[in-house]
Amino acid sequence: MKPTAPVSGGPCWAELGTTDVDGAKTFYTRLFGWLAETDTREQAGGYTVARLGDAPVAALTPLFDPSHPVAWNVSFSVTDAEACLRAVRHAGGTRLLGPMEVFDLGRFAVIADPDGAVLQLWEPGTFPGAGVLDVPGALGWVELLTGAPEQAVAFYTTVFGWSVDTSGPRPRWSIGGAGFGGMTAVDEKFPPEVPSHWLPYFAAEDVDGTAEAAARGRGTVLMEPTAVPGGPRVAVLRDPQGAVFGVYAASHER
Repeated sequence: MKPTAPVSGGPCWAELGTTDVDGAKTFYTRLFGWLAETDTREQAGGYTVARLGDAPVAALTPLFDPSHPVAWNVSFSVTDAEACLRAVRHAGGTRLLGPMEVFDLGRFAVIADPDGAVLQLWEPGTFPGAGVLDVPGALGWVELLTGAPEQAVAFYTTVFGWSVDTSGPRPRWSIGGAGFGGMTAVDEKFPPEVPSHWLPYFAAEDVDGTAEAAARGRGTVLMEPTAVPGGPRVAVLRDPQGAVFGVYAASHER
């Protein structure tokens, strides 16, 4: 079983920071069928929400700091951002930003786990996060790539109350019995410049067709469509501006 809507402690939103919001709109709307609408309020800073029908599923934003990499960022829902930040600090993580009020929508903070993987915290106000999860074009899985798996297990189970299942080929995260993510060790098979990070996966009707469409749209296929043992067909892609994300077959229970 996987979450079909955001739950406290689980992933609730994916947000792309990019050097070219218009280019990202074109790429992702063609890939996933999103309708992207930019908030015209000056204080919104060009924040653009992508929707499937009426349901918000992700966001595209300008890079607010030129030193930041173009990347997808994953947000996790929390009931109390300040309390979560205290838990992060006590567990060896780092507060990088916030919490900050976002209109009446909620409160936002950015942290890094002990091995440097960056993630976002979202304390909902009027906006709980993605309107749908685990349907074609929506976020459905998040993968932690880390150089310190044992440390990651200690950190995330302490801070968010996750459970971890190590019985399969790689550890899998769950909360309240619902599985939402996995963990991959960053070892000698990875280029040395790859940092610990969270990678969002979006559901797709046709993984092979989505990979081909990404390549036609000037993206890059980093991992060719592959059937995961005991899991779905997956691929890892990079958009034209350099942000990496995954896709998986929506019909398969991960």
